[in-house]
Amino acid sequence: MKLPRRKFLHLAAGAAALPALSRIARAQTYPTRPVRWIVPFPPGGPTDIVARPMGQWLSDRLGQPFIIENRPGAGTTIATEAVVRAAGDGYTLLLVAQSSAINATLYDNLKYNFIRDIAPVATITSQPIVMVVHPSVPAKTVPEFIAHAKANPGKINMASPGIGTGPHVAGELFKIMAGIYMLHVPYRGTAPALTDLLAGQVQLLFSGPVGLVELIRTGKLRALAVTTAKRSDTLPNVPTMAEFLPGYEANSWYGVCAPKNTPIEIIDKLNKEINAGLTDPMMKARISELGATASPSSPADFGRLIAEETEKWAKVIKFAGIKAE
Repeated sequence: MKLPRRKFLHLAAGAAALPALSRIARAQTYPTRPVRWIVPFPPGGPTDIVARPMGQWLSDRLGQPFIIENRPGAGTTIATEAVVRAAGDGYTLLLVAQSSAINATLYDNLKYNFIRDIAPVATITSQPIVMVVHPSVPAKTVPEFIAHAKANPGKINMASPGIGTGPHVAGELFKIMAGIYMLHVPYRGTAPALTDLLAGQVQLLFSGPVGLVELIRTGKLRALAVTTAKRSDTLPNVPTMAEFLPGYEANSWYGVCAPKNTPIEIIDKLNKEINAGLTDPMMKARISELGATASPSSPADFGRLIAEETEKWAKVIKFAGIKAE
């Protein structure tokens, strides 16, 4: 039996629409079970302070637990690979940071391509990195520090929380743009680097503002600059590096990504709820405690940030000859 042409076309169009309708239906009911949110850092640090309140917010808004799973190691690559290999169904998410863009060039044999294999969901925060020196350093400003470094080549030790970390590459960008040489001393985390800076074993540290603000206010450390394009609300009297080195900028940021095949309807739903959370007064207060700023964005905007950061830090890593441990 032959179907009339009009009826055939109608049925064919209906069949073609079924997958889209199915995806929309899944997004409307998502999530129907707990969601794993993998954090590639140890518990208790700034990333936990970002992820846990946002996870609770999403749990309350969407009616299913968003379970924070800390999976540190190998410069965030272990956690990232786990998410890359996960099903793209919205039930596995990744907290991403500036290190994700850095690792694309830092590691030669990654088993994934971050930009290709990950779907951006939303930015959560951005924050400055602070350039601090020991009080024994005579420089009170960035120009004075540059002059001091040029007059004492090889005598200034620059600490960092590790090779290829955001503070490390921020320091290397400073060295390149200032035309100075300093010995890089990597530590296993910010805490031991800060301990040696306070003891005067090293002279300079680039670091996030957490744990620094009170040390700066009490004169135990001297802040010379923040690395963001605008001054920090947390340290309003500290100038930006760009005020002395035009074009310098190094933002530390956190966001959420999912496996690449996650339906766009689910990504958009998560993006909407995360952005709503970033306007909540209690959430903004928690973020402010980190010296950070809530940064709502679209998935496309976050994707552009990741691509731009990957390209930018690739140039610094190659120029400075940075190699992973």
